[in-house]
Amino acid sequence: MIDGTVAIVGRPNVGKSTVFNRILEQRLSIVEDTPGVTRDRIYGECEWLSKTYRLIDTGGIQIEDVPFQKEINAQVDIAIEEADVIVFLVDGRSGLSSDDEYIARLLQKSKKPVVLAVNKIDDISMINNIYEYYALGVGDPIAVSGVHGIGIGDLLDKVVELMPEKNIEEYEDMIRFAIIGRPNVGKSSLTNAFLKQDRVIVSDIEGTTRDAIDTVFTYNDKNYVVVDTAGIRKRGKIYESVEKYAVLRAKSAIERSDLALVVLDGSTGIIEQDKHVAGLAHEAKKGVIIVYNKWDLVDKDEKTMANITKEIRKQFVYLDYAPIAFTSAKEGKRVETLLPLIDLVYENLNKRIKTNVLNEVILDAQMANPAKPHNGKKLKIYYASQVSSAPCTIVLFVNDPELMHFSYERYIENKLREAFGFEGVPIQIVCRKRSE
Repeated sequence: MIDGTVAIVGRPNVGKSTVFNRILEQRLSIVEDTPGVTRDRIYGECEWLSKTYRLIDTGGIQIEDVPFQKEINAQVDIAIEEADVIVFLVDGRSGLSSDDEYIARLLQKSKKPVVLAVNKIDDISMINNIYEYYALGVGDPIAVSGVHGIGIGDLLDKVVELMPEKNIEEYEDMIRFAIIGRPNVGKSSLTNAFLKQDRVIVSDIEGTTRDAIDTVFTYNDKNYVVVDTAGIRKRGKIYESVEKYAVLRAKSAIERSDLALVVLDGSTGIIEQDKHVAGLAHEAKKGVIIVYNKWDLVDKDEKTMANITKEIRKQFVYLDYAPIAFTSAKEGKRVETLLPLIDLVYENLNKRIKTNVLNEVILDAQMANPAKPHNGKKLKIYYASQVSSAPCTIVLFVNDPELMHFSYERYIENKLREAFGFEGVPIQIVCRKRSE
């Protein structure tokens, strides 16, 4: 569960990427002495004092009109808008600048909690350098050194202290599903088809929907929450500053949903970016339904649906458990096939298998196809138990977890699906050594 988002902002070359990497304890951002190296926001996830939050590294803000500055400022604006807490980083060596004052005014207007961190205070002799930054009027400065890790704990303590309590709206007894996909595949049209009214903007212009929008509706006396998300566009396009924000929102939407509808564009076919979008739901271990939309624009014969299904299975091997639906959201055709699928996947997400029945299936699977020996040793599965649902997690107690080959694990998973269905649901198999 993500508790919040923290953005690091400041003028160029104050060490934002160094502090970012120090917090994450890994080198995700490019660190170089040339101003303007960080043009994109870069995201990471970290934990401090039991709080898990996203950290955003941003490009440097400055008044001077330099190459890419307009794009950098646009990205920073988006990062500030998304952030729950802002770390304002300044340079303790070079001193207060007009750019710092400009950023301070910008942050004051944002009304967001701000932690002022004075970087490059590499030893105690430099501590007096922090006091001039009181003039910025954004709080007490904290001395840090991104290079040496000095003061980072104090900085994170303050961030966690200022992190607002998340007011997460819970939808009890409702099925929550997110609609995700790259831009212009028909996500908003699909939402409207569910709602049968124009609750969200529908437009042919790519990227119209930028925020995730939750809407509750009822169908056949059953309550649903549909989350329409921004399109996830391929890297490198002109609107990338908006797209990383869209990806962040899509991830948040997936996290608070039970399952995701991965929407593909039938008029263009499958492209590489579709796999990236689908991967977000798969990695989150949510239920998945693949929706091949704009079916009305596809030239069809009696073999078209079968051929496209085969191609989807080929391109999305990791989603072989996901059911496939063909729709024309704009015309409202075949959309009625989705809600029964959503019900089915939700039911499978929450399915619990009786332990004795589960062990019978595992035993039969081993008898029908015993694991092959490895280095003279043979895998033995003594006992199985489902320890959780949503996602389904099966623990296998074995003689040696190292003997579980991925192909045999796949075989066991297939046998579980054959016996219990689990359509649309990922299955996690965990091997543990049985206590002697």
